[in-house]
Amino acid sequence: MALQLRPNCEYCDVDLPPDSDQARICTYECTFCSDCVETKLFNVCPNCGGGFAPRPIRPAQEWRNGLSLAKRPASTERVKASFTATEIADFSAKLRHIPPNKR
Repeated sequence: MALQLRPNCEYCDVDLPPDSDQARICTYECTFCSDCVETKLFNVCPNCGGGFAPRPIRPAQEWRNGLSLAKRPASTERVKASFTATEIADFSAKLRHIPPNKR
């Protein structure tokens, strides 16, 4: 099963196309831009409490049969955070001092 490659930051709603090197994901594929991860979330996913990693870029060209952006397109469904900015800030403040591998 391929990653969804969600099209936007769930916090600020900036576009994150499939080839963006600014997309960050948690283990549940929650997707945020690098700016929000660094300055608003402090590497704490507001949904699960985990950390973030750069989202892989799906190859545009089909190097292997059936495996490419054309064959497995990115999601077009925009996702918005389920929590308010205040709730997210409070949650992040509780966890950001704990390294992701210790949460």
